[in-house]
Amino acid sequence: MKHILITGASSGIGKALAIRCAQAGWRVTACGRSQEKLAHLHGFDNVQTLSFDITDLQACQQALQQLRPDIVVLNAGTCEYVDIAHWDPALFKRVFDANFFGVVNCLAPLLPNLRPGTKLTIVDSLARCLPFTRSQAYGASKAALHYLTKSLQTDLSQRQIRVQSVSPGFVETPLTQKNDFSMPMQISAQQAAESLFKGLQNNKASIYFPTGFALLIRTMGLLPEGIQQWLCQRMKK
Repeated sequence: MKHILITGASSGIGKALAIRCAQAGWRVTACGRSQEKLAHLHGFDNVQTLSFDITDLQACQQALQQLRPDIVVLNAGTCEYVDIAHWDPALFKRVFDANFFGVVNCLAPLLPNLRPGTKLTIVDSLARCLPFTRSQAYGASKAALHYLTKSLQTDLSQRQIRVQSVSPGFVETPLTQKNDFSMPMQISAQQAAESLFKGLQNNKASIYFPTGFALLIRTMGLLPEGIQQWLCQRMKK
């Protein structure tokens, strides 16, 4: 039985993925900050829940240092949008603490225990590909996370640890429900989890979904910088 550890399992993609893996007969360690929000997973015999704050290094070490999963999915994160007129460094710190340093904190106790054949999967975002309006904190944190993932691919390959990056588009989650703008080609958390579940079973270095939207954004990311800026300014309007 495969053992998968998932952070951010109390809602959204993480919750849907935990359920999908449990239904497939995998042993699931579902992690989240709120034990109350994880309670819905207790109905599955092969699911264990862990409650801790990924922004707290000591809490991560205490929760994860004894675990040796076959697959690790570091998915937890947050999103806040920047108001240029009211620049708030504390907002940037909150976003980076969750999206980037949360992954760094989880890796501290997990990395020493990863065995050959283990898979490490890190979720960033397609938002990292273009200079979207008000996304200075979120996009920057996900771009940093993507670079971290690709660098880990380089250094962990000699240990025969497969590292995957995951770049989703718009997924219906509690975070995106707060958005006050159009979200083209949005998919459900269940659809996202199914795409991620399939990706976990192959050895692709990069996973993107939904396919059509990912292709569009990645193609736009290859355009000259001036055209990218023009397009993003048009989206802003």
